[in-house]
Amino acid sequence: MTLSELIDALPNINRAKSHCVERLMRILIHSKFFTKVEISEDKQGYWLTPSSLHLIKDEPMNVTPFVLAMLDPILTDPWNELSEWFKTVDPTPFLTTHGKTLWEQAEKDLRLNQLFNESMASDTVGLKCSVLELPHVVASLEGTQNLTFVVGDMFDSIPPADAVFMKWILHDWPDEECVKILKKCKEAIPGKDKGGKVIIVDMVVGNQRDHNKKHDAIMETQLFYDMLMMILTSGRKKELRKIGQNSFMMLVSQATRLLMYWD
Repeated sequence: MTLSELIDALPNINRAKSHCVERLMRILIHSKFFTKVEISEDKQGYWLTPSSLHLIKDEPMNVTPFVLAMLDPILTDPWNELSEWFKTVDPTPFLTTHGKTLWEQAEKDLRLNQLFNESMASDTVGLKCSVLELPHVVASLEGTQNLTFVVGDMFDSIPPADAVFMKWILHDWPDEECVKILKKCKEAIPGKDKGGKVIIVDMVVGNQRDHNKKHDAIMETQLFYDMLMMILTSGRKKELRKIGQNSFMMLVSQATRLLMYWD
């Protein structure tokens, strides 16, 4: 659409500020969220890119809830308390800022609970599985044909299963807690000879020796996600050198999957 069509489509935009919308679109084009195209011989307009397609509500891989959660003040304010946090014994800047851990805050704050849960579900569609979660997380949720909810705590026990699939879980916890979780996983699945599996989808921080633009962007994303874990939880992104080749974990780099749409 053209700039004038875009402004007409946006609610409550003052026409006198249309030049500001154009300046905003200019940086969004530079960031590859939009592109400029020739509509006719003397008219230009804006068009979607693979990145912006992920923010359209009708798209199957819509990750708008995740973006909204990560930019919400309740998650961004702790970054401003980083220097103060270094002087304290608090495990996270989130606790320094809000007086509670992220998980305690989500249990009491219904808005944060919904915001966080929707963000975590937004990029995991089409899986047929049972979801183990705390009571306040699944209290108002209804299952579907390929999804059921089980109330529980992974530190206490995990229901018997053919496989345990953990996506963006272990990065929230320090190594000692991760070991506890993995032990519970081992108790829940059949032995290796009977096909039992623990599948972990997470980002790892690896050494990018090939210094090209794509690898630099991937490494930057890995490092910032590790910082996010430090700010919000007591976990960290695991380093690639600490993970043995014979490990039973399957590791998938989310950064690689997302960044390939931005190149």
